[in-house]
Parts: sequence; C-alpha cells; structure tokens
Amino acid sequence: MLHPRPPAGPTALLTVADVLRLPIVRQGGPVVLAGRDGLDRPLRWVHATELADIAPLLRPGDLVLTTGVGLPDDIDEAALRRFARSLAEAECAGIMVEYGRRWQDRLPAALVGACEDLGLPLVALTHETRFAAVIQTVGELVVDRQVAELRDAERVHETFTELSFGEAGHLEVLEAVRTLATAPVVLENEQHRPLDFLPGPDGSHTFLEGWQARSSRVTITGRTGWHEDNGWLVTRLGTRDRSWGRLVIGSPAPPSQRLVAVAERAAASLALHRLHDRDRDNLTRRRHHELLVTLQTGPPSDDVLQRCELAGLPVDRRRFVGLVFRPALVGAGRQDLDDIIASVVGASHATRTPALVCEIDREIKVLVSIPRGADVEGAVDRIAGQVAQRHAVLICAGRVSPDPATIDRTLLEARQVADSLPVRTSGSPAPARTGVHRLEDVHLRGLLTLLGDDDRLRLFTDRELGPLREHDAAPGGRTAPLLPVLRALLDHPASKSGAAAALHLSRAAFYDRLARLEKLLGLDLDDPDIRVSLHVALLADELARFRRSE
Repeated sequence: MLHPRPPAGPTALLTVADVLRLPIVRQGGPVVLAGRDGLDRPLRWVHATELADIAPLLRPGDLVLTTGVGLPDDIDEAALRRFARSLAEAECAGIMVEYGRRWQDRLPAALVGACEDLGLPLVALTHETRFAAVIQTVGELVVDRQVAELRDAERVHETFTELSFGEAGHLEVLEAVRTLATAPVVLENEQHRPLDFLPGPDGSHTFLEGWQARSSRVTITGRTGWHEDNGWLVTRLGTRDRSWGRLVIGSPAPPSQRLVAVAERAAASLALHRLHDRDRDNLTRRRHHELLVTLQTGPPSDDVLQRCELAGLPVDRRRFVGLVFRPALVGAGRQDLDDIIASVVGASHATRTPALVCEIDREIKVLVSIPRGADVEGAVDRIAGQVAQRHAVLICAGRVSPDPATIDRTLLEARQVADSLPVRTSGSPAPARTGVHRLEDVHLRGLLTLLGDDDRLRLFTDRELGPLREHDAAPGGRTAPLLPVLRALLDHPASKSGAAAALHLSRAAFYDRLARLEKLLGLDLDDPDIRVSLHVALLADELARFRRSE
C-alpha cells in the first residue's frame, strides 16, 4: 500500500501514554476507561477546564484535564455523547477526569461508551491530582522536545546545506542520508536499476533482493510517498515531467516528518549535484572514480564489491586487469583526456568487456572484469587496439588478478609500468614498441621506478652524472654538450658510427667529443661495468625529470 503523503510517524512530541507514565500523573492513580488504542497520539499541550463547550478553543493534540463539575448531568446521555464527539472532532489527544468533585468512583456509561466508539482516550484519575503541576511538567517536556526537534531539523538543514555548497558527490549525499536515517539507502535510475546502495546499520544486503521487480510496482503521485508493504520511503528525483530517478530509504514504520525532510533535502542536494554536472555521464564517471580510488588502496570490503556490481562491474567468478592509458605527448589538454575516456568506454562496450573507467592525475585508469577461462590478454589487446586507432596513447597493463582481493596490485602495477616508460615531447620520435606494455617489458626501468624516491639512488645519479651536468651548464659546454654524447653512445653500444649519426655529427667530431668525455669523467668508456653504471644513472635521471614535470 502506498501513502502518497507519508502518515505522521514517531516524532519528538509526547504522547498520552508518555503522560500517564509521569510521576505526577501516576500519583493520581490513572485508569484507562476507553480509547486505549489512541494512547500513542501525539500530545501538544494540556488544558484544565470545567467548560462543556471547550472544543472550539482546542487545537489538535491538546489533552483536557477536568473534574467534571461543568459537564452535563448523568441522565443527559445525549449531551455527554455530544461532549465526547466535540472533543473527537477537534482532534483532542484525550480527556482525564479526576474523581472526587463530580463523580466519586465511576464515570457515566454514556460518556465511557461514546469515547470508546470514537477512539478517544478517556482516563480516570482515582486520587486528587494537582492539575497545575501536571500542566507545568507536561509543558516543560513539550517545549524541551520541540527544542530538540528544532535542533535536529537544524542539523539536517546544516548537513545538506554544507553538502550543497561543497558540490558534494552523490555518494557523500547518500552517506549523509544513511547517517541521519540509520537505514539502508538506494539511488535508482528511471528504469529502477540501483545506481548505488549503502546498507543499514546491520550491514545486510538483503534490502536489494528482487529490487527491479519490486521497485517497478511502486508508483508515487506526489514528490514523496511511503510504501507500506515494502517499508520504503520514496522520493522522486527531478520534476514530475522530467524525473531521472528516485531515492529510497528503508522505513518499515511510518516515517517521521524528520525522515521525510531528510529524504527531500537529499533529493534537492542530488538535483543540485546533477545541475553542477556539465557532462551527461558525469555521475557514472564520478562513481567509477570513487570506486577506483578505493580499490587501489587495498583489498576491497564487501560493501565496495557490492557497489562495483551496481556500477556494472561483475566481481563473482571473474579475473581483473588494471590498465593505464596515458597521452603519448606531454601536455595533453582536457579535451584530449575526455576523448580518450570516451574511446575507452566505447571500446569496452564494443568488446562487451565490463570496465570501470575514470581519470586520475591526468591519466585514464581502467579496471576490466573478465570471466574465468576467457582469454584475458586477448580482451585487453582488443580494447587497447580500438583506442590506439584513434589516439596517440601509452597503454600499460598490470598482471592478471585472479580474485577481487588483489585488484589493488594490478592497478598499482599498471601505474608502475607507465611510470617506467619514456613520454614523448612534441617532435620526439615515436617509441619503438607499440601496443600494450606489461610488467615484463619494463626490466631495469621498472626497478628504478620503484626506487625513484630513494635518496641513495639520487646520490648515485648525482655522483655519476654531476661532472657532465656542470660541464654542459657552463658557457663553453652549451655549444658542445657531452651528456647527449654519452646517451648516444649507450643507445648504440655496437656502433659508434650510428651514435655519431644520431647526433648529426661527423665521425671525427664524435670521436673528439668522446675523448673529451672520457677525460672529464676519468673513466674507460669501453669498460662494460662503467657503461652499465652510467646507463643506470641516465635512466634514473630521465625518470626523475619526468616525475618532476608531472
């Protein structure tokens, strides 16, 4: 059953039952004579009166205290029933009658019967009761609870105002809803497919069972409605004519006005978040970004794996590969990155390979999910091939992860491979190897990348290359630098003629600079150990300069 306007659930207000438990009332020996089912009615205030026509002066939720001296005579049963009916029509919370002044030990049967028929709580106070003390005690409690309710409402307001000003993502909004509602929360699209889910305090995921079938049967005519059968508070996202999804909060009991306010403020925050999005697929990108950032920090929790499933990445009985797509030229712009993302997503769809795709630190991170028994490298190569046809990119892959627990390893390895490879600048030659670069391809560069922040490696590089740097920085060295000579020699270990040609120098000029290089370093460049040492220093220097340029 759907309630288009959620019925009033528990609030911070007192109820008639709460009043009956107060010490000052218990001293009066209260006995419930009628309307027991209405004792949970919210109570707003207490009035002491002896007027039979008090009803027009009452507000909904007022409790009446009386000794009965002003009520109709016992024999005028019709008048007593009219009195009870007038209180019920005024939505009175109930009536308490003190024995001793008008009635000694029982109330008229007509009054009791009328209150029972109307569901109006009727309580007899069997001992003398100080009405003024009851009114003061109840009034203080009502004010205290209303103040607490206002403070709680202010907390809700401040929470979502801060999220809105901070342009918070949908996950931050959902987390705030879960915290304030202490209940499971689902964000679904127009097709009733869950886009994201946060479990309740019990951590159970059964809330999602049979979701699409159950959700498709729930329609709301207004902005917010409570579905009693499912125990859902449902709020529409967007306008009635242009709805883009719904927010669902677990609410087995009728929701309080506070919970309705949480749902509607959250819907407004989600709408504002959507308004800030300039790209149509930004919600998906942001969700993928949040997941990939989390996945690369360590083994994923069950909640994170559940969110991966909701994001379209299967995790059960699958293998995973982390990929990095990095623009081959330094200085790629925002549009270049967006175009690469679009190509990767398109290739994923075309090859029917589920993937998480996002940009992190100006490179495209990807996690693909592949069924066990399928050709993993073939699937990766097909995606890479389609992207490489459209863009100049460096494509790197980590090792295959056999289960979700090692996803972080394959993501970090892909980044390690990418960091180990040189990046082209405008006008530099293309790398000799194309296609997907894997961990087994990086060799010494991979080791130096891992040691990149080690001070001992930096000191080694400075010691090996320091004299050459000083020479090339001096006025005379700028016209005939020696570092390029060393690099050409190491790049062409079997042919000094090839090294001279790479520098566009004659053999005589190259040999002259080579002699000056050996003299400066005081080393025999034909010694294999010397060459290896200098080669390592050059690679480490190259990788360090690339890291500084990022």
